[in-house]
Amino acid sequence: MEGDTPWISYYYCDTTLEHGELDSCLEVSDEENKAVVSVDSILPDELVERILSYLPIATIFRASCVCKKWHEIVTSKRFLWSSAHFLTHMPWYFMFTSSDEPVGYAYDPTLRKWYGIDLPCFVTSNWLIASSCGLVCFMYNDNRSELHVTNPMTKCCKRLAEPPGFKLSDYTALGMSVDRISQAYNISIVKSKQVPEIFNQWDLSIHIYNSETTTWVTSLTDVLTGWRGGDESVICDGFLYFLIYSTGVSMPDSRHGLIKYSPSSRSSHGLLMKNFIPVPCSLTCGRLMNLKEKLVMVGGIGKQDRSDIIKGIGIWVLHGTEWQGVARMPHKFFQGFGEFDEVFASGGTGDLIYIQSYGAPALLIFDMNQRQWKWSQKCPVTKRFQLQLFTGFCFEPRLEIVP
Repeated sequence: MEGDTPWISYYYCDTTLEHGELDSCLEVSDEENKAVVSVDSILPDELVERILSYLPIATIFRASCVCKKWHEIVTSKRFLWSSAHFLTHMPWYFMFTSSDEPVGYAYDPTLRKWYGIDLPCFVTSNWLIASSCGLVCFMYNDNRSELHVTNPMTKCCKRLAEPPGFKLSDYTALGMSVDRISQAYNISIVKSKQVPEIFNQWDLSIHIYNSETTTWVTSLTDVLTGWRGGDESVICDGFLYFLIYSTGVSMPDSRHGLIKYSPSSRSSHGLLMKNFIPVPCSLTCGRLMNLKEKLVMVGGIGKQDRSDIIKGIGIWVLHGTEWQGVARMPHKFFQGFGEFDEVFASGGTGDLIYIQSYGAPALLIFDMNQRQWKWSQKCPVTKRFQLQLFTGFCFEPRLEIVP
């Protein structure tokens, strides 16, 4: 970890008597009227544990390097669980390059610092990524699928078997949901592949993984006409949402659409489009995210006559089947962000939304609670990688969650 010097477990204090009282915990030096005091000798372990649990998560890592006793406290199961209940850490954003040897940095909005951390598996911009409650799922879909679930903070990683009979698809979307109490998680894969020799029809299938049963279930298969799946999906409040894209001649405002699907419903063949929800306006792209079990979309707003040309970036929250506008990126930020890029990366959790330009390591943050926009600190990417494309993902920095 980069950053400030680790905490020192000892401090010096004056032993001058005040009001006739003497602190019996102080050990007076013969050479100086100073004492070296061990925090551990003053405070019980339970109180030290409680104090450490309120520190920013980056500082907790540094504290574990101070002494053996603090390391034992910070790495104990009781501390990991108690720290999760005492304090909710703000989500981080991991940005990395698209090169064959990607370089990545994680941004901590609490301390406004970037940290150079290594992911436990080799990930490039070709991988699909989904995250929830401290866990991140990475999927590489080439000749065969490769899936990993990991905690980026602790480096704990588990490789999952691919779904039975899983075949390469034209488009794939990945979603993930973690139960905060049981730590059980579900992973969803939405596949879309063009039907051979049939114009404008697409096979769509949904596969669900459950960590408690360690099994995959093909929850649905369907055929869409004039629409296909893509690479954008999210699990939110027990439902799976994914964007679909028009493949025929359509009006500009129907270039994108949203499907709401209940994995427990086992919808009948041909009924998927009954759960179609129109997008709020003509979009160049849309990014879905789960913020406190509410579906949020960040979208590039297309021009009325040219839906492929971006004129702004908006944020919406879904209420039932209706979209409610939350904010639109102010023009001064839109100019600095990249007003000529019709697509971008975005992710969020809690109250924060991150929006990132693919063309430069610029990261913009929107606070849903305070309705404020602000830039992150400049990413410390070197000149060697400044001509690279950049992408990234948002995740919760947690210590107690394991795959």
